[in-house]
Amino acid sequence: MLTTLLALALAAEPATDWQKQESVHLKNIRAVTRDFVRAGEGYFSPDGTKIIFQAEEKDTGNPFYQIFVMDLATGSYRRVSPGVGRTTCPYFSPDGKKIIYASSHLDPDAKKHQEAEYRQREEDRKTGRRRRYQWDFDPFMEIFEANPDGTGLKRLTNAKGYDAEGSYSPDGKQIVFSSNRDGNLELYIMNADGTNARKLTNAPGCYNGGPFFSPDGKRVIFRSDRKEKDRLQLYVINVDGSGERALTDNDKWVYWAPYWFKDSTHIIYTAADHSDPKARPNYDLYWMNIETGKTIRITYSPGQDVLPVFSPDYKKVMWTSIRGDNPSSQLHIADFEAPK
Repeated sequence: MLTTLLALALAAEPATDWQKQESVHLKNIRAVTRDFVRAGEGYFSPDGTKIIFQAEEKDTGNPFYQIFVMDLATGSYRRVSPGVGRTTCPYFSPDGKKIIYASSHLDPDAKKHQEAEYRQREEDRKTGRRRRYQWDFDPFMEIFEANPDGTGLKRLTNAKGYDAEGSYSPDGKQIVFSSNRDGNLELYIMNADGTNARKLTNAPGCYNGGPFFSPDGKRVIFRSDRKEKDRLQLYVINVDGSGERALTDNDKWVYWAPYWFKDSTHIIYTAADHSDPKARPNYDLYWMNIETGKTIRITYSPGQDVLPVFSPDYKKVMWTSIRGDNPSSQLHIADFEAPK
């Protein structure tokens, strides 16, 4: 009885200002991962019944992300990656018959890196040090294809250096990804079977990554630090390499993780103000019309909100967030009402 009364009291609490602001475009926000040390970067299956994501399991001897597939109706999930090394950037094929992700499990020193990470975490804990987030462009990272249950693992890339951040074209015939095979982190497009890779961008000395084909298949959206190292901005380019242009141009901010809306004109993305070097930037989700440049803020939570994606029917949005009573990043889903 006491538990019921407490639940009713909490439900009756008035929404905070930031919750009211979020409710304009997000309804029924709920966490969909809870059992992991951390979880994030999730994508929907083509029928919307499952999600694929990266997460760190508890007590496995591996502190790095592995790839999981979850049934949304039941909440049951299974690991579909090898369990060794680092993995990232999972994605369903448009017909739902295959998945891709990047993995370093073929690195002969993968387990040594795992042990070193645990030692570093213990040292951080003792000293109270909080490491700044920095993505590791692991030279053993390659893109793999598998069945949705993890079987039938097949290597798609086999070039020297980092190959990751892959996603399918709408027809499933091509994959766009990031690679430093020529010494620079550029975007490439290859056939879905890993053949015929061709360079899409040409920006030596810069990072180009996080690419996604537009729903109409004509353009690719991505992020790059061409204005200033590590200060990511958003760009769009035609699939033939023409028509490249910047969508953001404020070097005091960092913009990343853009994802297309169904009309191939609007995007949802992550951004934060980095103008104060003494303040910890708080990332939120934003909406943009890439033709007019008009932007609208979507999230207002005191915690981080990053890596948004849409469900296949575009009625829901899923993103990685630190909110609620969980101090670590987890995946959240909400019903989405697109800005007018």
